[in-house]
Amino acid sequence: MKNTERQTYLDWLRILSIAGVLFFHSAMPFVAEDGWHLKNAETSNLLMESNFFLHLFRMPLLFFISGTVSYYMMQKRSAVTFIGLRFRRLFIPLLAGMFIIVPPQIYMERLASGYQGNFWSWYPDVFNFILYPKGSFSWHHLWFIAYLFIYDIMLAPLFSWMSAGKSETFKNLLESLTRGKRVYLLIIPGVIWYALFSRKYPETNDLINDGGYFIYWIFFLLAGFICVVQPKLMDSLERNRRFALTTGFLAIMFLNYLRWNKIEPGNQDWPFTSHLYVYLFDAIKPIVAWGWVLALVGYGKYYLNRKASALNYMNQAAYPFYILHQTVIVILVYYLIPLQHESILSKYIYTLGFTFFITLLTYHLLIRPFALTRLLFGMKPKTPISNQLAPDEYIP
Repeated sequence: MKNTERQTYLDWLRILSIAGVLFFHSAMPFVAEDGWHLKNAETSNLLMESNFFLHLFRMPLLFFISGTVSYYMMQKRSAVTFIGLRFRRLFIPLLAGMFIIVPPQIYMERLASGYQGNFWSWYPDVFNFILYPKGSFSWHHLWFIAYLFIYDIMLAPLFSWMSAGKSETFKNLLESLTRGKRVYLLIIPGVIWYALFSRKYPETNDLINDGGYFIYWIFFLLAGFICVVQPKLMDSLERNRRFALTTGFLAIMFLNYLRWNKIEPGNQDWPFTSHLYVYLFDAIKPIVAWGWVLALVGYGKYYLNRKASALNYMNQAAYPFYILHQTVIVILVYYLIPLQHESILSKYIYTLGFTFFITLLTYHLLIRPFALTRLLFGMKPKTPISNQLAPDEYIP
């Protein structure tokens, strides 16, 4: 019997994941590291440490949840129909985002670099299709949607097979992983891959030069799909949630001990000459990621599998909120960073609060009510108000 009943805790985890992304991106202009679109003159090492921790598991959790989403969308659909649905929910919002949502971010960067023209005199540069940062064509934070769309196309035949009755033998094999703590065997391929390739192929999110992470993320997507195909795996994560949390906690403490004492590869205090120890060091990060992801899923299933009157609204808002939020952050920060007499904390709190306020109202007033904007932001066509979403309304 198929597991088609809506799992409310997955909605809550998805909403919490988007909230984590909001906290992460709101802090990026103020963290003491390079590589973001706009930077405050004064930066914070403490915010950098918070973001370092969040970054280890925020996207893995989103990909894990997206794997469960793909399962529910696959119900009563062929692989071809599933791809068509993902085209509407993912590719159309990605395309709209690259021409409507992302360009204001790039324009604000150009202004900060000395560009003098207005937005409309600059905007045609997008259609030169020169990739950012040299040009003005990019998906910026929407890389997640692009990767998810590609994964779903690649894996549609596998997803279709695993969802069908033909895979009962496979599901029975998965059941063997539900005994004891065997479910954690699912993390081994991802940990090994990350340890071997993350240093050689660092994260770029540009697809072309992101071979290491492109494969790394897919392990979380597959784990999410597998754990909902065989519901007893989710039950195992719930039973073993304390073990996962302990693993994630000890791993991040150990990693930070090494980092803060400069005991890491490339540093003069790194005591090892064998490359094996570099691989072992690099394996700590995915262990942190898997520990926290599986702990959150386990605790979520235990505590969050309950309905709330606002859940329907928040769940529908989450995807448009994700698409919009970073553009709001960049525009706000452009006007905040010149304010020299304001503290980092006040700027961060203002960025966080007003991004939430502006993004949510934009969704409520300008996206949710209209058929065209619902299409462009990956929402289902408007239907009569219902107290409960159908299982395939997990989006993205």
